[in-house]
Amino acid sequence: MTPFVLTGVVCAAILHAGWNAVLRGGSDRLWSMTLMMIAVTGVTGLASAFVPWPDAASWPYVIASAFIHTGYNLSLVRTYRSGDLGQTYPVSRGSSPVLVALGAALFAHETPGLVACLGIALVSGGILSLAFQGRGVRADFLPAAFTTGVLIGAYTVVDGIGVRLSGNSLAYANSMFLLWSLTMPVIYYAMRGGVPAYTGAQTAMALTGGVVSILAYGIVIWALQYDAMGAVSALRETSVIYAAVIGRLFLNETLTARRIASCLAIAAGAACLAY
Repeated sequence: MTPFVLTGVVCAAILHAGWNAVLRGGSDRLWSMTLMMIAVTGVTGLASAFVPWPDAASWPYVIASAFIHTGYNLSLVRTYRSGDLGQTYPVSRGSSPVLVALGAALFAHETPGLVACLGIALVSGGILSLAFQGRGVRADFLPAAFTTGVLIGAYTVVDGIGVRLSGNSLAYANSMFLLWSLTMPVIYYAMRGGVPAYTGAQTAMALTGGVVSILAYGIVIWALQYDAMGAVSALRETSVIYAAVIGRLFLNETLTARRIASCLAIAAGAACLAY
């Protein structure tokens, strides 16, 4: 992995942890997610006037990714209703790099080397260990968290293949984000039918989170065209380190010595992937 791609994915990881913290901290997470998608629609709709459309070969992947992302949105909201950021986020994110590596091997014929496999194992193992430290395992959040992980793995592999057929990563990302974001307001009004009472600050925070999510995953889509999907996915999931810190500083969650040790394991895995 080149230093440029490495730096980009690490930045994406920090941004990703930030918008997940915004979602987890919202009083109505379904509405917060909807506001995020409204912001995404506004940005990508405007960008469509200036960004070209991707090549036709990538459109089946654009459509498939948009629908998988919609399922991911709903699963993520359900996950964050069940547990705190420091527990639910690691289960969702820790299960995905291995799934991405397997999916990439099956569908894109990518075979990671020994060091990369070690890095993916360290990142996933370290991430999962963050979820189960210093507390009992709550069975209620596990199905939603693991479902979220499976959906992350699915859309990452789909986007990894799709962006390589698109001819332009920006065109692919913008089209996918636009199609994806249009689904969420429709789903919200079908499920709820009314808008909850949100302060101006809460609304602004959610809208900002939507813009940040474009940057966070747009960088990942760009990186997927240059490097192995499993490596990019695992490096992206180092975002759990930043999520643990955010949870401690802003959401009053606990950051123990054992969690710090898990973060060091994740960092060691990231170093293997960078190597």
